[in-house]
Amino acid sequence: MKYLIGSCLVVLGLIFSLFFYPFQNADHDVSYDDEQEGLSEQIVIKFSHVVAENTPKGLAAQRFAQLAAEKTNGIVKVEVVPNGALYTDEQELEALKNNDVQMIAPSLSKMTKLAPEWGLFDLPFLFENDEDIEEILSGKISERFLTLHTKENIKGMALWSNGFKQMTSNVHALQVPDDFQGQRFRTMPSSIIEEQFQQLGARPISIPFDQLYTSLEQDKFDGQENTISNIYSRRLYEFQTNMTISNHGFLGYVVLMNQNFWNSLPKDIQESLISAMKETTEWMLDESVKMNKEQLKLMKDESTIDIHVLTSEERAEWVEKLLPVYKTYQQGITDELIKNHISARIEELETPL
Repeated sequence: MKYLIGSCLVVLGLIFSLFFYPFQNADHDVSYDDEQEGLSEQIVIKFSHVVAENTPKGLAAQRFAQLAAEKTNGIVKVEVVPNGALYTDEQELEALKNNDVQMIAPSLSKMTKLAPEWGLFDLPFLFENDEDIEEILSGKISERFLTLHTKENIKGMALWSNGFKQMTSNVHALQVPDDFQGQRFRTMPSSIIEEQFQQLGARPISIPFDQLYTSLEQDKFDGQENTISNIYSRRLYEFQTNMTISNHGFLGYVVLMNQNFWNSLPKDIQESLISAMKETTEWMLDESVKMNKEQLKLMKDESTIDIHVLTSEERAEWVEKLLPVYKTYQQGITDELIKNHISARIEELETPL
């Protein structure tokens, strides 16, 4: 009888140990799950933009996401959504204000609907070279623009450069102002850009960037202006027979964040994101120059588009024709810093090279 009782106790012990051991492991699993659950408090930033991933802006957005994760030890996750997949360039500002996305990087031309001052960057021949661009984007004028919309729940993070714009047409070469006469040109939504094309005798029509390829394919426009990287990445050259390397305009972006969202972030996270953005901006300035040069060469090698480079004499004709646009811009601006910069630039352009 004692033997039977002892045997039963042994069996019960084995059964108990078999059941107890998994529960011990289960406790460890629960502990691990709790740790993993802490990652649900990870800060997620949705960053929406409307261009391709392989453009300067697309690459810069990805780089910022990578640096933000590194500098916050994975606490911040930036989800980059390119090609207007979340919001078109007509919708993204409103989405930002509503915190439906936390970051966007619209073209500076898009910002003219919020404040006429942004038209500064749409002025023709505002910059002489890449060094001029870098100087302005890292100077006092840049700081002024980044604080323009705080009261509208918008925080300016940085100004990014995609470099110089060039002209393309499916009618004929664009060498002198008269070559634009009567042509339909797709433009970004900006009164300054609209007047620029009117001065050239063209018909400016504004549509979102994500509709440009299809519109050219359907022959809704004769021409358009854009950077080399945008022309190449979106294959706009497929429907344009001529391109003029004019460097007449600048295409830049302003990186914006929802102000309330920014205010909700811990101070150390804010500092890390500022550092990541500064590093990204410096990288992008160099990358956009490099990419535009490389992709111009690719277009020469791979496409049939005829490429003309403005001569100094032709450029002087363009400048003379477009200078009245500066006077129009000046009339709506009261900021002394900006007005002084415009006056100095007009004097430079009026002085023969």
